[in-house]
Amino acid sequence: MTSYLKIIPALLILAACGPMSIYYRPGVSVSRMQNDTTNCQVTALKDAPVSTQIRQRPPIFYPGYPICDGSGNCYRTPGYWADGGVYTVDTNLDLRNRVVDMCMANKGYQPVSIPACPEGVKGKVPTQVTTQLPTLTQNSCVIRYNDNQWQIVN
Repeated sequence: MTSYLKIIPALLILAACGPMSIYYRPGVSVSRMQNDTTNCQVTALKDAPVSTQIRQRPPIFYPGYPICDGSGNCYRTPGYWADGGVYTVDTNLDLRNRVVDMCMANKGYQPVSIPACPEGVKGKVPTQVTTQLPTLTQNSCVIRYNDNQWQIVN
């Protein structure tokens, strides 16, 4: 369990380095976009509820291998079967994501991926959490803060 606790901060740091994917409509407040996103997710969950299925991978056969002694006497170890493993899948996940995308498109949003700002940009711009979605340019990037807030820099 403690090894998982060590991995979580590393994953959070890596997530902050990658692009940020959001639904985007220029001029809309961030709180409105987040509210619309949540409403669409709730609607999608009603229209395409979680449908968890338990599945099993096929077993794997590991054949035996030959063992020989110095006088040339050989025998083969017995092979064995290993469990392929059990996993779960939500068969409605893709449909639910499409329903959210359609709902947000009907509200005028489009999905965008904004790259993380280069390391030097954060120190050059004043810290100001984005409260209204600006018009994006080719140079737009995002700075993420520790409290799930972010700043889009043009």
